Amino acid sequence: MVSGSGRCDADRAALTEKIIGLGIKVHRILGPGLLESVYNQCLCWELINSGLAYEREVPFAVVYQGVRLDKGFLADIVVEQSVLLEIKAVERVLPVHEAQTRSYLKLSDCRLALLMNFSAPMLKDGIRRFMN
Repeated sequence: MVSGSGRCDADRAALTEKIIGLGIKVHRILGPGLLESVYNQCLCWELINSGLAYEREVPFAVVYQGVRLDKGFLADIVVEQSVLLEIKAVERVLPVHEAQTRSYLKLSDCRLALLMNFSAPMLKDGIRRFMN
């Protein structure tokens, strides 16, 4: 699991703002209408160029009746071991997308998740925050 418990709320807020800003930059350059994988890759490029550490396709195990089931889920991106990012490129965010993000957040040690829908006309309208 990824640990995010060492980061204070003010640091996490600043990190979140930076991530959102990078997402908006990607969206402004590419616009809506591309595949999720394109936005994911471009956002990771922006993260690394901004000096932020990240992991892609982070596996989270599910523990069921005391048995660890590896790779229960794969989160799109975890930034600085603190903020979980779920990237979408869908016409509209559905409750199932929000449930997916909440599930990933619950299984991780992160306290914050961002669901970013790059198909929104303006990315700021396609971002949802979740706290654990």
